Amino acid sequence: MNITRRNFLQAALAMPIGASLAHFEALAAPARGQIKITAIKVLQTADTGTIVRIETDAGLVGYGPCHGSGPFAREVIKEVEGGRGSNTGLGLVGKDPLAIKVHFHNLFYAYAQRDRRVRVLSGIDIALWDLAGKILNVPVSKLLGGNFREEIPLYSHCGHTGNFWSKEEWRDRAKELVDYPSGFKAFKVDLNDALGVTARQFVPSLGPLEVRQVQLCYDLARESFGPDIDIIVHGHNELDLPSAIQVAAAVEHIKPLYFEDPLAPLYSDSWLALRRTTRIPLLTGEDIELLEGALPFIQNQAVDCLQPDLIDSGGITAVKMIADLASAYRMPISLHNVSGLLLNMASQQVAAAVHNCPRMECSRGSDKPKAAASNAPVIANGKMKVSTLPGLGLDLDLDYLKANLAPGETWWG
Repeated sequence: MNITRRNFLQAALAMPIGASLAHFEALAAPARGQIKITAIKVLQTADTGTIVRIETDAGLVGYGPCHGSGPFAREVIKEVEGGRGSNTGLGLVGKDPLAIKVHFHNLFYAYAQRDRRVRVLSGIDIALWDLAGKILNVPVSKLLGGNFREEIPLYSHCGHTGNFWSKEEWRDRAKELVDYPSGFKAFKVDLNDALGVTARQFVPSLGPLEVRQVQLCYDLARESFGPDIDIIVHGHNELDLPSAIQVAAAVEHIKPLYFEDPLAPLYSDSWLALRRTTRIPLLTGEDIELLEGALPFIQNQAVDCLQPDLIDSGGITAVKMIADLASAYRMPISLHNVSGLLLNMASQQVAAAVHNCPRMECSRGSDKPKAAASNAPVIANGKMKVSTLPGLGLDLDLDYLKANLAPGETWWG
């Protein structure tokens, strides 16, 4: 048989999902066919984001975070469940919630002509895993094969206010970050702050003056943080290739942990060109969708680490597939995670169960979420403790959520 790009992609997509979910399929087998999904609902809150809720005839429910407004997410789910023509029968209501592999295929691949609305469908996938953990009475990390770590090393963010070329302000800024009670040992410092501009709203071609400004900012950051705190040079996919090469050269001597998102998010040979010019580890991936978005980065070894986001990249199922394929190439992943309680709890479960996930992102204040009735994330010494409760380990304060609905929302839509 002639190997075409399409044949190869189909094979690449088929192999990881079978391997990734084999452990789960074995655990779930005795309980298959005993419970049915009765409804998929959405709730947009004022400060906890938009939440997907999957209900069953057994009274068990699963929750997952998604992006977009409540009305938008409900419209996406209505399309999934509506089923017309060749799309008939692909919905989840009335189906076994433990058939995650089938649901994943139907959500993301069975009807490829339609807009996949990944950031909503990912929330459904995450909620299915939460529900599966509750049905089988184990945390999601155990469904994914078991824990490689009980605590997840974290990196966080530098604020965006003040003068980023002032030694005095950098001294105070670094002290505030290092003294923060969570004990983070690594911080992103945004490239746009080093340039004194708004992210994504500047000309992507830098001249010598701008490059010197960037170098001064990161020199002061390294001096202020000292040698024991890691620094991530954080772009937002703004730069053109010549500018990215210049920035990498200007900051290489401070030994950044990563140069994140220097180029446009989709794969191009520009990533390889940058890779060949610098020894700084390159990180990207928060905007990649599904395995095919990650595939060229992995195959071409174009970056040193991938950073998928559970909501942006296709849920727990897709990110586990991405991680497993990356592992075959000895490439680590580092989960992108800046979206609140539900994504924190889901990300920690995946990071615990993925061998090649040495760290994940985390916002300051993540251990004090108002929507958690109990079992809030525990963060100390720069690490998040992995929950051992069933599913994602969520214990949502439903009274708080009900009192803090987004304008125009009704309780569960």
